Amino acid sequence: MINETIGWIGNILFAICGIPQVIKTFRTKSAKDLSVLFLWLWLFGELLTFIYIIIGDWETGIPHFPLYFNYIVNVFMACYLIYAKYVYPKKYAV
Repeated sequence: MINETIGWIGNILFAICGIPQVIKTFRTKSAKDLSVLFLWLWLFGELLTFIYIIIGDWETGIPHFPLYFNYIVNVFMACYLIYAKYVYPKKYAV
């Protein structure tokens, strides 16, 4: 039980790490300071690790729901920031 609690707390903290950047990008409608390479590597790293965890959980029969939460949240944040990186310069050009 304590291990599960630690897992949830840690993964919630990891999942919220990107929220300040998402909020800032949403408010300013600018992602010019974000590296495209960083965003794509982040997204693919999250996706591949998530797939690895799902396959491992399927093989062992032991689901790791805190990890699912973390990776799903991070994939959505990375996708939004990639979207913003490509769309906002065109949509909100000065």
